[in-house]
Amino acid sequence: MSQSFKVNVNSSLDFDISETESSQLNSIKTTDNTFHILHDNTSFKAEISASNFNNKSIQVKVNNNIYNVNIFNELDSLIKKMGFELGSSKVINEIKAPMPGLILEINVEIGQEVKENDTILILEAMKMENVLTSPRDGVIKSISVEKGEAVDKNKLLIEFDA
Repeated sequence: MSQSFKVNVNSSLDFDISETESSQLNSIKTTDNTFHILHDNTSFKAEISASNFNNKSIQVKVNNNIYNVNIFNELDSLIKKMGFELGSSKVINEIKAPMPGLILEINVEIGQEVKENDTILILEAMKMENVLTSPRDGVIKSISVEKGEAVDKNKLLIEFDA
């Protein structure tokens, strides 16, 4: 079964390329990141100037013209259609109470820089202490609760600088 690829160039041109078509490309690798390509009796010098494996993107310089190229296979297209993104994550800018409870301890101050998994505060719920940790590296923008305060589920507790 032949695999096909969706190729997007400079966020404006889309191509469908089959595995067979890509294998028929007349190219010779001249160094680690440069190639000599022959297409329709025309010679091209191509250089891969940057690449990002997670984003499946490369920057190619062909005869001194720069092209930003994204290459996706069928699985990538399916994942994107389902609403997921590979290699990306959402930035969380606020922490809300996961359940109703009582704020026992606040371990941060406004303007404090925190690292991912640092303890932010302790919330007592159903006679259990729940340690809430930082979901990311960042700076505390605001603290919306005080020690000893009772909070409802989804109440804003901590906000990060964007």
